[in-house]
Amino acid sequence: MGSLSLYRKSLFHISVLFLACFIGVTYCLEFQGLPPLISPPLIPEILSFLDQRLALVYPIIQVFKNTITSDPFSITQTWVGPDICNYRGFYCTSPPDNNSAVALASIDFNGFQLSAPTLDGFIDQLPDLALFHANSNKFSGSISPKITKLPFLYELDISNNNFSGNFPMEIFRIPLRLDALFLNNNNFIQKLPDNLGSTTALYLTLANNKFVGPIPRSIVKASATLKEVLFLNNLLAGCLPYELGFLRELVLFDAGNNLLTGPLPCSLGCLAKLEQLNLAGNLLYGQVPEVLCALGKLENLSLSSNYFTKLGPKCWKLMKKGVLDIKKNCINGLPGQRSALECKAFSMHPRYCPYPASFNLIPCKVPSSSSHPRIGPKRNLVTYSALSRHAVDFPE
Repeated sequence: MGSLSLYRKSLFHISVLFLACFIGVTYCLEFQGLPPLISPPLIPEILSFLDQRLALVYPIIQVFKNTITSDPFSITQTWVGPDICNYRGFYCTSPPDNNSAVALASIDFNGFQLSAPTLDGFIDQLPDLALFHANSNKFSGSISPKITKLPFLYELDISNNNFSGNFPMEIFRIPLRLDALFLNNNNFIQKLPDNLGSTTALYLTLANNKFVGPIPRSIVKASATLKEVLFLNNLLAGCLPYELGFLRELVLFDAGNNLLTGPLPCSLGCLAKLEQLNLAGNLLYGQVPEVLCALGKLENLSLSSNYFTKLGPKCWKLMKKGVLDIKKNCINGLPGQRSALECKAFSMHPRYCPYPASFNLIPCKVPSSSSHPRIGPKRNLVTYSALSRHAVDFPE
């Protein structure tokens, strides 16, 4: 057993020596007297790692460290030596495939305000990564599709950064359950994928980007999982799909400030757990469905700045209670509405929605007329917390 242990330790030492040559062949070039391609920190001749999995990710971290252009809290000064599990922002545990091993499982850079031109070659090269949080930094570039190959990844938060281009929507087909996906406050420009409903995410936040096109009907496939959805402040267009009414776990849906049009599908009246619905600032019209206003847990229904023309008695009651915001619409006799000229101009340009008959379908048992919305304290919704930048002070 002693010989085997010595053999394993020697393997770690040897692997580090070879890894030095692996990093962009920098050290091999320097050894030959040639100018290096990059200038990563010097690696000691021999390093002792707690586990071979940590030895393998060490050079990846060091190369990434060398790309960081701004580090106002001196976070990377702790990224030195073989004790990766004590680097600030890095967390280790046993991976699912080996309880006796120690691996880099989680990275939390939230609020560090680090700057780097890309994350490619970093997170996609960490084979045991399960959670990556980088809210409120200044990372840019695009996200490599290789992240979809990470077998244990279940939570990804890259909100409040400077990413652009296309996000690899293959993420919706990653092998394990993805519980949370926060992409908000970046500059992603693309259509929502047709396979959007394949996500297993409980919390889906795509707000404050430039996503375009309609909300895919495949969202119905997420009926057993989706709890909170933020699509606000994008360029989404088209009509709301009838299939939204099948999201039986949905608590929050926010698609405010887009280009969505058409009437509201009556299927929304089947969202029994819904507490907050924001569709303000769109091009929606017609009557606000009474079945929607009859939902028993609804605390906030924001439909302002649309072109609705009619409210039923249940919706009137919600408006008087302050639950329904219906300002700047086209409802006759109600104060704070759009001008008659503005409403007429909108009606002169008919909009077409596919499957028009579906908007009147209610695929559930409607609430009884005696039910009244419950107005209670507002919960701290997970997805909304990702929208704010957090000022973080670190101890000296």
